[in-house]
Amino acid sequence: MNVNLAKRVVSGQRPTGRLHLGHYFGTLQKWVSLQADYDCLFFVADWHALTTKYDDVGEIANDTREMVIDWLAVGLDPKKCFMYKQSEIPEVAELYLYLSMITPISWLERNPTYKEVVQELTGKDISTSGFLSYPILQTADIILPRGEVVPVGEDQLPHLELGREIVRRFNFLYGDYFAEPQSMLSPVKRLLGIDGRKMSKSYNN
Repeated sequence: MNVNLAKRVVSGQRPTGRLHLGHYFGTLQKWVSLQADYDCLFFVADWHALTTKYDDVGEIANDTREMVIDWLAVGLDPKKCFMYKQSEIPEVAELYLYLSMITPISWLERNPTYKEVVQELTGKDISTSGFLSYPILQTADIILPRGEVVPVGEDQLPHLELGREIVRRFNFLYGDYFAEPQSMLSPVKRLLGIDGRKMSKSYNN
């Protein structure tokens, strides 16, 4: 692979519990296949974990360790990709702050993924500004390291499109600075858990 010519892939996972088959077939299998042909950056999204685990932060460090072990076990190679922890890049939080200043609340409220999770996690108070602005932080994660391609599942497409809108607004206000990230849709549809909902650590299914 010629790193100078390869497009940069940026993607992450939240350390909110043990990984399951949905993560492997929906995400990790794709990550492993991308290593040979793309400049890949994969990160542990520990700040994103706080959106639903803000009252149980003691497990995040252990979940982070276990998740990275799983990454290595399925075939992610540190010689072929760059892996890092989100919270070790303070500039991500700074860019998130700047982007939050220009993002209309109405854009965030129309996000179908936000509405779905609020309905599903009835036993959890996630009506917080941090959870609502999840897509802004996600956008900062992608564009700060100049991500060009983002492998996503169908449920994450609205987040990425919102991120593209945020980038367009930023560029309109301040000049053509960030490129709009492009999606790489996973061929695997949503895997259902034992309760018929999307397989998720948050749903414990």
